[in-house]
Amino acid sequence: MAKHIVYHIPVCPFSQRLEILLALRGQRDAVEFRVVDITKPRDPELLAKTRGTTALPVLETSDGRILKESLVILRYLDEALEGRALRRADPVEHAIESMLIAREGPFTMAGYLFVMNQDRNQRDAHRDKVLALYRDINDFLVDQNPDGPYLFDDFGLAETVFTPVFKRFWFLEYYEDFTLPAEGGYDRVRQWRDACMAHPATGQVTQEEIVKLYYDYALGAGNGALPAGRAVSSFAIQPKWQDRPMPPRDKYAGSASDHALGLAS
Repeated sequence: MAKHIVYHIPVCPFSQRLEILLALRGQRDAVEFRVVDITKPRDPELLAKTRGTTALPVLETSDGRILKESLVILRYLDEALEGRALRRADPVEHAIESMLIAREGPFTMAGYLFVMNQDRNQRDAHRDKVLALYRDINDFLVDQNPDGPYLFDDFGLAETVFTPVFKRFWFLEYYEDFTLPAEGGYDRVRQWRDACMAHPATGQVTQEEIVKLYYDYALGAGNGALPAGRAVSSFAIQPKWQDRPMPPRDKYAGSASDHALGLAS
């Protein structure tokens, strides 16, 4: 029987959402994942399928139709796979989890803009923006379920959406020394974040992997682009990230060389 196919970048948070869903549903083998090397031009065959767009992940259904946008793909798989759906069955509860999910886009964008920032003088402004979004999520969770740890009684659709982003924000800890303040206003979202990241279905990536692969993002070069003076992207599939040294934490000091990053002999 033909499987759904997902074309993806393994470290991509939007792809990890799909992997978490499959793990939670006990159907890891229901989808075939095919890795796309974003440091090279897209395969013409894939571009023909996507009608020229390059954003990932992309899902090709078992009958050959193409679906784009990770939240669309996530909801499609949740509805199409056999078994109990991850989304809340109660319409009001589903609306509530959807209101939380609607906060993910601005939250993710703020974190990526922060790590890609190259102006030391703008660090506080980016930090304040991220913290404001954390506080907003904190207030929402306090209103809906003050006792936690999840939005409802268990890890669900909203957790599946946010957890990969929480894990990508390891790059903020490493490159910007970002942590949630200990004072009030963050306790509930910290509880939620920590419970999400500790869930056994979310272990597809590690902190070391994120820090190493997103080094070029910390230099302002995203999606496989090359920082000035470099010939190999930190998103290169080879050499394997496990064989590379940890990159320098001071992103404002300029790029380390390909050799220093373990990307070239």
